[in-house]
Amino acid sequence: MSDRIVIVTGGTLGEWALGHLDRDARIVGADRGALFLVRHGIKPLLSLGDFDSVTPEEREYIRRHSETFVDCDPVMKDLTDTEMAFRWALEKRPREIVLLGALGTRFDHSLANVHLLRKALERGIDCSIVDRCNEIRLLGPERVLTLTSGAYAHVSLLPLSMEVKGITLEGFKYPLTDATLTVGQSLGISNVIDGTSGRVRIREGLLLVIRSSDGE
Repeated sequence: MSDRIVIVTGGTLGEWALGHLDRDARIVGADRGALFLVRHGIKPLLSLGDFDSVTPEEREYIRRHSETFVDCDPVMKDLTDTEMAFRWALEKRPREIVLLGALGTRFDHSLANVHLLRKALERGIDCSIVDRCNEIRLLGPERVLTLTSGAYAHVSLLPLSMEVKGITLEGFKYPLTDATLTVGQSLGISNVIDGTSGRVRIREGLLLVIRSSDGE
């Protein structure tokens, strides 16, 4: 079984997402994300959530086209549908987790989903949130993140902890050596890989590394 889990949840989705759904991955649908999958002929390994964002007919359609279907009471549950799916994925201890549809019009949900990256980092699991114009990762101390140039024009660095120390960038247009970023600074916004690849490492803290493009 694949060592890659892709979670499709109910934020902003589109045809772009289909390119991330390789058939070898274990694919999980959370709430309306499951509807997106089955409508595109993809049978989720697991569909779960309270399904309060779909009609009863759509809920039944999801159930019939999923390998496993788990629903819950929308009032009594303590976790978002995305976090439920994410916790399931963490317990499988894959090499990689990718979240699609985790960003959208609800900023509270988007920010909560970004915070989930910390849970994967603590377990040593590579994790990213991807949408049409962004890829978000979280970097911890004493690790090196290598990024290749390509579809994303910009690389931005934002602290998730109050302070990040020892930031060193190699292969970027605007390099840094042993720098410090604190919450509220915009120093790390809109850097560019200067060549084929760039490397990011830090000594202390938690650093969001966001690759983005301006879209069409």
